[in-house]
This record gives sequence, C-alpha cells and structure tokens, in this order.
Amino acid sequence: MNTLKDKEVRWGVLGVGKVCELKSAPAMNTIPNSRLVAVMRRDGEKAKEYAVRHGVPKWYRHAIDLVQDPEVNTVYIATPPQAHLELTQLAAAAGKPVYVEKPMARTFAECQQMIQVCKQANVPLFVAYYRRKLPHFLKIKELLDQGEIGTLRTVHINLKQVLTPNLVSSSDENWRVIPEIAGGGYFYDLASHQLDLLDFFFGKITHATGFSSNQAKAYPAEDLVAGSFVFENGVVGTGNWCFTTSPVSEIDEIVIDGSQGQIRFATFGEGAFTLYRPNQNPLHFDLELPHHIQRPLIQSIVEELLGKGSCPSTGLTAARTNWAMEELTKIRFD
Repeated sequence: MNTLKDKEVRWGVLGVGKVCELKSAPAMNTIPNSRLVAVMRRDGEKAKEYAVRHGVPKWYRHAIDLVQDPEVNTVYIATPPQAHLELTQLAAAAGKPVYVEKPMARTFAECQQMIQVCKQANVPLFVAYYRRKLPHFLKIKELLDQGEIGTLRTVHINLKQVLTPNLVSSSDENWRVIPEIAGGGYFYDLASHQLDLLDFFFGKITHATGFSSNQAKAYPAEDLVAGSFVFENGVVGTGNWCFTTSPVSEIDEIVIDGSQGQIRFATFGEGAFTLYRPNQNPLHFDLELPHHIQRPLIQSIVEELLGKGSCPSTGLTAARTNWAMEELTKIRFD
C-alpha cells in the first residue's frame, strides 16, 4: 500500500472537460480528507471558467504548472487516452500518485510503460473503472461469490448501438472514434468498462481471440467486434459489439450463466439487474446509484492513499483490459 505523508488528498485535474462536470471531480470535495485544489486545460479560459463555476481555488493552462504546484499531492488525468502516458510520466516524475481516466491508454504497451514509470517513482497508479465500486455490481459479485447461480459456466456480452450512441457524451471533436487519440473506437470507450467489470467478477482473461471490422466506413475506427475469451477461473465468454445498428436492434446486456441460475444486467444506465433460478420467480434488484458516479471509487483511492483501505482498480488490473481489447480486435477483415 502506498500512502501519502499528508493527512488529506489534494487533487489537481489535468484536462478538466465534460467527465469532470458531474461524474468525477466534484465528488472530490464531498469525501472526508479530500479536496479539489487545482484544474488545468490547454484552453486557459475554459479552465478558469470551470474553476469559477465549481469553486476551485487555482487553474492552469499548462500541465507542468499544475503538477509542480506544491499544494497538489495527487493528479487526476482526465484527458483523452493519447495523453495518458506522457502525463503519467510527468506526475510520477514529481512523485505524485496518479488517477487516470479509462481506457488506461491507447495500447497495452503504453499501459506497461505507465505501470513501470509509476513503479520506478514509487507512486500508486489508479484507473477510473468505477463500476467496480457501484452498489449493484458489488451485489452481483456477492451473489456470484456466494454461489447463488451455482458453478459459473459462461458469460455473454451483447452491446449494439446506433451510429451516434446515446451512451456516449457528445463533444465538438468526436475523438472516441479516432484510433490515434483513443486507441480504437466506441469499442475501446464502452467495451473497456464491460471487460474490466468481468475481470472484477471472474479474474483476469487468460485467452482471447476475435475479429473486428469497419463496415459502415463512417469513421476511421472499427465499428464491429466479435470474439471469445476465457477467464482464469474457467468461465468462457463471448461478445458481440456493433456501433452502427438500427434503433430496433439497440441492446446493452450481459448474461452470466451458472449451473443453477442466471444473472442479466445492463452495463450502462440504472443500477438494476435480475436473478433467475429454476422454479422460482425472477428476483429483481434495483439499487440507487451515487449522484457523482465515480465517488465510491474516488473514495477508495483517498482511503488507500491515507492508509485506511484499498482501491480495486489499479494500473495492473486496467492494463489487462487493454490487452484483451487488442486480442479481440487483432484480426481485421474490412
């Protein structure tokens, strides 16, 4: 466990954009012994405007200035993936713990570099796979671990979205479908959450293979992925992702099958899922999600940095998802 010498976590945010409006950064001021003290954006006026609206004391237009601010002792990197490695190197060189948005990087190789630079600097590295701390997913894990659906057999991911998915925040520049920026397309943006969550449930993926294609040619990245994978606990998985479907085909569902039952849930949206068992009525769960969706994970980071707990989403766990995504998209057939 890596702990801070300070008695509070004082956050600085690099790339304060839309994810910081509600999901993440505002939560930092709602957690005991945690404060958001500085934000940065290349457009200095937008950084200043964010700081004024959210009551943040300092704002910067250059990453180095925020990282070297002596009041900042933990850095949150909220930029698109192309900058994650460089900014992680910058923060680690300053000896400051790093919390980075997902996907962790554009490639598995970049993830490995991030892990190595943080290890050499002896600073912890966390990644924003916040579903690992949401109440309904914790409940699903509890039910799986308790054997409520028996011996685990298979899992299937089915995610189909229209050309402009409702699951993705709109932006002036749709960097999510530019591989040079994002690593891939919507598969990297959305399926990364799903694959990481299954890693949380079952352990790491040990084997994966798949096919990818750019069928619609609407943007540079892949828009269709299909594949299979095996987890270290023996569960066999399949996935089908399409991001150019018609509205009647839209679906967001993961199905986990066991020897004595089944669990079905959506990755995105409300905190609900259903448990099915033979000769019993379906059991529906609906748990309330936090106002700031990343708050539980951020709180676990604060607790780890202060020596009071641990965070379940690290560079090591997140890098495994990048590896799996590369394996699933490796064979391109368009």
